[in-house]
Amino acid sequence: MDKAKIALVGFGNVGCMALDAINQEPDMEIAGIVEIQNRQKIRETLTPQKCCKFGETPVVNTIGELGNVDVALICAPSRKVKEVVTDCLKLGINTVDSFDIHSEIPALKKHLDPIAKENNKVSIISAGWDPGIDSVIRGWFLAMAPKGITHTNYGPGMSMGHTVVVKELPGVKNALSITVPAGMGIHRRMVYVELEPGAVFAEVEQAIKNDPYFIKDRTYVYQTDNVNNLIDVGHGVLMERKGVSGVTHNQMLKFEMKINNPALTAQVMVSAARATLKQKPGCYTMIEVPVIDFLCGELEDFVSSLV
Repeated sequence: MDKAKIALVGFGNVGCMALDAINQEPDMEIAGIVEIQNRQKIRETLTPQKCCKFGETPVVNTIGELGNVDVALICAPSRKVKEVVTDCLKLGINTVDSFDIHSEIPALKKHLDPIAKENNKVSIISAGWDPGIDSVIRGWFLAMAPKGITHTNYGPGMSMGHTVVVKELPGVKNALSITVPAGMGIHRRMVYVELEPGAVFAEVEQAIKNDPYFIKDRTYVYQTDNVNNLIDVGHGVLMERKGVSGVTHNQMLKFEMKINNPALTAQVMVSAARATLKQKPGCYTMIEVPVIDFLCGELEDFVSSLV
């Protein structure tokens, strides 16, 4: 079997978990890691406790240094995804990202689709668990009960996207953002910040609450001396729909999971890398891609075991 060569662009929590996942896939191999910030920092954090198998994986500054790459997993903050994916597609490399700003997904797809087609490549965007897996479940809820309301309740748990946003704010040394469900799709954000010397807490607090990631939810900000003592990357989701099938009311649908956030995000991205190799050129969200294309194996086997 010819193995697909996968590159990791960015190497934080998701990138590290993606490396572990790639090493478990029979049809993939790691091509290398592209660090978009600090290559030496990657080497320093590659411990057996963080990644189960690093080996001789190259760590480079640009993806062009890796030679042949089939798919690039963009393990970078959402606000950098558009630029990084555009560059990779223009180099002739398929891409997968976990872009998580829901309201901006249509615009991102509209931007990337012509670029992917022009370069005869495939990009799967927002391939995480939400957006991503949960998006597909919401689609099936809608198919089963076309009329009704779906409530998505996240957490309690660490939001990686929100945490990254806070970490990048001036005066913040380290941060943790926890999503707390209040029910009926309403959430609270609990943000813990470790400040740089001289930073003013009130200014940091206001910057957090004004950021688009937080402005729609009630947000509470707390100062702490050591954020690392608070971090638990567990998360979860509970989706519920009460709706109508045909003319039959009171259809109650529920989907729930408790997860390790970066591990599940990484695994979905790795599976999506496989799916990019089976699509026509263009940009796709996960609701547009057949489930079978994410799986490694023969169609007949899955039909006999899953149907």
